[in-house]
Amino acid sequence: MRRPVQVSFEFFPPNDAAMEQTLWASIERLAPLHPHFVSVTYGADGSTRDRTHKVITRIMRETTLTGAPHLTCIGASRDEIHGIARRYWEQGVRNVVALRGDPPAGVAKYIPHPGGYAYAADLVRGLKDIADFDISVAAFPETHPEASGPEQDLANLKRKLDAGATRAITQFFFDTERYLRFRDRCAAAGIDAVIVPGILPITRFPQMLRFAERCGASVPAWLMERFDGLDDDPETRKMIAASVAIEQVARLRREGVDEFHFYTLNRAELVYEICHALGLRAI
Repeated sequence: MRRPVQVSFEFFPPNDAAMEQTLWASIERLAPLHPHFVSVTYGADGSTRDRTHKVITRIMRETTLTGAPHLTCIGASRDEIHGIARRYWEQGVRNVVALRGDPPAGVAKYIPHPGGYAYAADLVRGLKDIADFDISVAAFPETHPEASGPEQDLANLKRKLDAGATRAITQFFFDTERYLRFRDRCAAAGIDAVIVPGILPITRFPQMLRFAERCGASVPAWLMERFDGLDDDPETRKMIAASVAIEQVARLRREGVDEFHFYTLNRAELVYEICHALGLRAI
């Protein structure tokens, strides 16, 4: 008998009033699906730290959801990170997404903070020393763009999990076979933690292409063809986007996947439809 589906959702902190309204409308729409947790991102250079904290605080105060703030190694000393982690724990936050983080815009190469944690495995270990957080980390079915190769990338993932992380959430992907092969490689490497597929519903195709280029995710030719010629046809784009994601999660479900993480981009409509197709119902 298959286990029931479990989902989590990622949001990002808004930077104006209109985006804030969209965010909270989306949270309200998705909350009745009872996600395992909802994560809130950090800016590439840690610049949204205060806004991330504000969103998490409101989630914990005004909803029944489990908030999971992102924490990164970027732009902060160990003492600063420890202070943030302790404040979260005092607030009742028990879930965290621990990432190395991306260099600020215009900086070509990652340089660790001289007084901080160099890499995500170090951050995980430090957070576990602070408190018994439930920690999620990132995984890359198509290999991190900065890794020397798949084996180095897989070894880095194992270090993060061995340091105390509970699960890995993958970068988004559209070639499901790549995820399945990656999951097999993880198992062969002795990784027994769940590898949660990250799903990106395509709300805006050009935006998705920029994301994919930045993180090294491939965009199959068949996907390009499905969206071809739809620049001025939002209704058909929406239908295609929903069908692509529903096909993807249905295939993953047939392969035994029962946990999914959705990159919502603060938009609820497509995510809600996909979750409905997975059998989730608002309660």
